[in-house]
Amino acid sequence: MLICPQCQFENPDSNKFCQQCGTSLTEVACPSCEAAVPTNVEYCPYCGAPSGVVWRAIVSEAAIPGPSGGAARSIKYLDSEQRYQLLDPLPDSLPAEVRVLDCQPLHPSSLALLFDQLLTDEVASQTVSAEALLAKAASPSTAIPAIARPYLALQSELHTALPQIHDAWEEAGQAVVLLENRTDLPSLMEVWADSDLLTLQILHWMHEMAELWVLLAPQQCCRSLLELDNLRVDEDQLLCLQRLYADDPTKPTQLKDLGRVWRLLFEMSQRTQLGAIALLCAALETGEIADVEKLYDRLESIAHQFQNSDTPSTEPLVMLPEEAKLIPPDLLGSEGDGIAAPPTVEPATSSPSPDPTGDTALTGAPISPTRLEASLLEDDTAGESDDVPTVVLPMKLIHIEDAGRTDVGRQRDHNEDFFTIQTELSKLEAPSERSLRFRGLYILCDGMGGHAGGEVASSMAVDSLRDYFHTHWTDRLPSEDMIREAIQFSNKTIYDLNQESDRSGVGRMGTTLLMVLVQDTQLAIAHVGDSRLYRFSRRRGLEQITTDHEVGQREIQRGVEASIAYARPDAYQLTQALGPRDENYVHPDVQFLELNEDALLLLCSDGLTDNDLLETHCQTHIEPLISSQVNLEQGVSQLIDLANQYNGHDNITAVVIRAKVRPNLELLKR
Repeated sequence: MLICPQCQFENPDSNKFCQQCGTSLTEVACPSCEAAVPTNVEYCPYCGAPSGVVWRAIVSEAAIPGPSGGAARSIKYLDSEQRYQLLDPLPDSLPAEVRVLDCQPLHPSSLALLFDQLLTDEVASQTVSAEALLAKAASPSTAIPAIARPYLALQSELHTALPQIHDAWEEAGQAVVLLENRTDLPSLMEVWADSDLLTLQILHWMHEMAELWVLLAPQQCCRSLLELDNLRVDEDQLLCLQRLYADDPTKPTQLKDLGRVWRLLFEMSQRTQLGAIALLCAALETGEIADVEKLYDRLESIAHQFQNSDTPSTEPLVMLPEEAKLIPPDLLGSEGDGIAAPPTVEPATSSPSPDPTGDTALTGAPISPTRLEASLLEDDTAGESDDVPTVVLPMKLIHIEDAGRTDVGRQRDHNEDFFTIQTELSKLEAPSERSLRFRGLYILCDGMGGHAGGEVASSMAVDSLRDYFHTHWTDRLPSEDMIREAIQFSNKTIYDLNQESDRSGVGRMGTTLLMVLVQDTQLAIAHVGDSRLYRFSRRRGLEQITTDHEVGQREIQRGVEASIAYARPDAYQLTQALGPRDENYVHPDVQFLELNEDALLLLCSDGLTDNDLLETHCQTHIEPLISSQVNLEQGVSQLIDLANQYNGHDNITAVVIRAKVRPNLELLKR
C-alpha cells in the first residue's frame, strides 16, 4: 500500500494519486524550487537541491550467520526487494555505515508493518500503550534484529537525542538498521569551539551527557558518548547522537571516560577551561567522582558559581594556583596554569566496532531532572508543574512566530468562528547584548445562534476584548482580576445586544472564548466553552491544557465515571458561553503558565479537535511544527485540510504559536 504524505490515507499500490485527497503518489514538491520531482531520485533535476529521502544504514553481521549476500543481492541496492539504493559503496568488511536512497518512501517499512501487527495484538489484549509497544518490539521474541533493539528500548526516554529508526531486518547473513541521517548537523566539537558560546551552554551540554550516560548504561551503549564525531547539535542547540555504539566487552566503559571526553573537547577546541570545570574533569578521570549523582551536584555547584558571581559568564574564571595543585600532573599543561596540554590520551577510536546487540528490553530507568535549566518536577502527576517549576536558570524568549486560519468546513454554508492575532515585538541586538521583548494577544471564538447570530457574537467578543486590553494592558501581563473583568465586559456587550433584540432560547447569540496572552515567557490562558488550548513540546508531547465547559466534563468533575457521563444525550451541551446569560452565569477558567522549554501552543475550535483528531495525527501534523525549519503557515493549512478530511461537519479554526526559549544568561551578569 501507499501512504499519502498529505492525509495518511492508505492507497492501493497501483494508485498514482491519493483516492481521498488527490495528492500525487509518484511525485513530491522540491523543497527548494517546488517543482514536481519523482519520489525515487536523490536530487531535483531542475535546481539540484536534495529532494529524496536518504537514510543512514548501519550494517553488521547477523546474529544467526547466513549465506553471503554478495551474489544474492545487486550491488546497487542494500535489500533484495531493491527499495534502498546504495549511495555509498558497501565495504567488504563489517560493520559498516552507508547512505541509502529510499526509492519507495510512501510504502510503509517492514518495521512499521511489524508495529502495526503488535498494536493489533495489544489492542486485542486491551493492554495497548506506547511504552508496552516499544518494550515488546525491543524484546528478543520479535523478529527485529538485535542491532535495532536498543533504539526501540530507548525511544521513549531519548526522543530527541536518538535518531529516528525507520527500518530493520536480517538478510543474507547481514543485520541492517536504517536511521535518520544526521550527518549534516554540526558536530559538538565544532560548536564547542565557537568563541561566542557561553560557558553556561557548555555546562548544559555536560549535564545532558551525564543524563544520557544513565540511560545508555543499561543498554551497554555508553560508548555512544565517547565517539566525538557521534555527538551533534541540532537547530535548537540540543545534544544529539548520530547512532548508538555498543560498549566493547573487553574494555568496559566507566564514568571517568566522560571526563576524558570533556577534557579532549576543551583541548581540541583550544577553548580556555574554567578552573572549576578543569577540577571536575580531573575528579572524574581520577575516580574521585564515581557516580552520576555526585557529578550532577558538581555541575549544579558550578552553575551556581556563575549565578552568584559578578564575573560575566563569557569571561572564564582562571584557575587559581592552589586549585591547580589538586589536579594530577599528567592532566595539566606544562605551565600548570589550568590550560591542558595537547591530548595524550587518544579519543575513542572511530574504527568499526561491534554494534549494539544487547537484548535488554525497556528498563524504564528514570532520567534525572535537568537542573541546569528550568525543568518540571519529575513527580508532576497533576499536570500543574508550571505552577511549581524547579527553576535554576531564568529563561528568555529568543524566537516566536504564529499563524492562524479559519475555514467554513464541508457541511456549513457560513463561518461562525472568528480569531485575532495581535502582537508587539521589540528586538535589541548588539555585540554584547541580545534581547527580545514580546507581547501577544491571541483570541479564538466559536459563535452560536440563529440568523447569523453566531458570526456577530464571535466577532463582537474578539473586538471588545481587543479594545479592552488595548486600553488596560500596560507593561506587565494582566492579572487574573483584570482578565476576568475583560471577559465579563465582553459578555455584557453581547448580552445587552441579546436583550435589546429581544432574542430568546436558541435564538440568543453567544460564543465560546479561548484567549492566550503572552508577555515574553509568561502566559495567561482564559477560556469559556469548549474551544481548546493544546501544548506540544518534545519532552512532554501533546497536552490538552483547557477542560471543556460541557455537561459531560461537569459530571466527571462531580465523580461520575466518564463512560456514564458521556452516555447522557446532553453530554456535549455547553454549560457556559459568552452572551446568552448575564455575568452570574459566566465563570471563566484562568491559569498562568511559564515557557520553560520550546513549545507549540494550539488554539482550536471544536471542528479541529472533534474525534481526537489532534491526538491521532500528532506525529504527522503537530510534532514536525516544533522545528524552526518547518513553515508554520503551511502547517496550519495542513491541519485545516486534515480536519476537513476527517471531520468537516463544523467550522474549523486553528491558531498556532511556536516559541523558542533559552537560559537568560545576560540576566546572570547583572
